[in-house]
Parts: sequence; C-alpha cells; structure tokens
Amino acid sequence: MKLLPQISEAEFEVMKVIWKHAPISTNEITEKLIQTTTWSPKTIQTLIKRLVTKGVLSYEKQSRVFVYTPLVEEKEYIGQESRSFLERFYDGDITAMLSAYIEDDKLSESEIDTLRSLLARERDIKRN
Repeated sequence: MKLLPQISEAEFEVMKVIWKHAPISTNEITEKLIQTTTWSPKTIQTLIKRLVTKGVLSYEKQSRVFVYTPLVEEKEYIGQESRSFLERFYDGDITAMLSAYIEDDKLSESEIDTLRSLLARERDIKRN
C-alpha cells in the first residue's frame, strides 16, 4: 500500500467537494465552498494549488478553465487516516478504541447495531 500525502483539515474540505463532484472547475469548487466556509476565493485557490503540489489532484486546462480530478480515492485516503488514528491513539488495537467509545457513551444504539451487522457479515464471509 502506498503512503498518501498528509493534507490539512482545510485541504480535506476542498477534497470532499472534489470527490463528490469531479471533474470540477475552479469556479465550481469556489462556489460550493463559499456556501459552507468563510474562505475567500483566493484562499480556496491556494488550497487547490497545494493539493496539486502534493500530488492529490490533477488538472486539465479546458479553454480558459482549469478542471480538477482527484488522484487519490476518498475511501483510500480515509482508510489511511483511520489506520493512522488507530495506531497513534490506540496502539493499533481496534478493540480498545471501540471499548473507549462504548464506555464513554459515544456510540448510539443504531451505531452499535450497525457494528453488530458488519461483524456478523464479516464472520459469515470468513466461514465460507
């Protein structure tokens, strides 16, 4: 598995828009982020440039417009960040992490039911 570049929280907000709407132009990214943030268009353009420099985005110039496409899949990036979090705070022990969430009432009944279903499905897959 390749190690993906680290991106800031602000860069991650830009990536969420791009993952959802790619391929997407600079103006479209800016329009969407202005609705949900207090960032100026210049700030958004700077974040986009950083993501290109980090190798997370590619772009293509279509006449006078730059159109961006992610080079990293959202699922892949979130998976890496999840593993990093687990290693950093729980020494890679997912049971310890889940126990901490359960003991601190951080998981709803619905989330617990979902986890039960996922675990049962995984157990059934491994049995077959």
